Amino acid sequence: MIEVSIDSVRVSLMSQQRIVVLRERAGKRYLPIWIGPYEADAITIQLQGIEVVRPMTHDLLRNLIETLDGEVSHVVINDLQNDTFYAKIVLIVHGDTIEVDSRPSDAIALAVRVDAPIYVDEEVMERAGMEPEEELSLAQTEASEMEEVGDSDEDEEDLDVFRDFIEGLDIDSLG
Repeated sequence: MIEVSIDSVRVSLMSQQRIVVLRERAGKRYLPIWIGPYEADAITIQLQGIEVVRPMTHDLLRNLIETLDGEVSHVVINDLQNDTFYAKIVLIVHGDTIEVDSRPSDAIALAVRVDAPIYVDEEVMERAGMEPEEELSLAQTEASEMEEVGDSDEDEEDLDVFRDFIEGLDIDSLG
């Protein structure tokens, strides 16, 4: 397993979709995962230390685990199938280890609340991880090639969306 930290939570300017970007602690790779807006807000609120009047769902989950004398050992993004990431929350309850299936976004939102480590399975990182400099140069090359090939209005619209996405990336914060 590869330990990661949360590099950032981003919003696509084109689609308003959220992405949590995990960064390998002992390396250069990043793992972007598309997540829902509520989970993105839950992660961001906790990372920024914002106090909420009523507990959010992930606060409730933390409170339930603690009330039942459990503790979150760690979370792991353990699988990738058909472009969907899977995760497990690993709990210690009365000395027993229990693994609970979870969406990665919920597992991450819980992990930041209990200060639990976040891991990514090595195979998942191999398949979906990226190094920003390589990815940027590849994306720029593909954009150049697409400009040369695409000559219809529809191709240009598709390329504009791609350009906006690439230009919206904050590469400096990626390392």
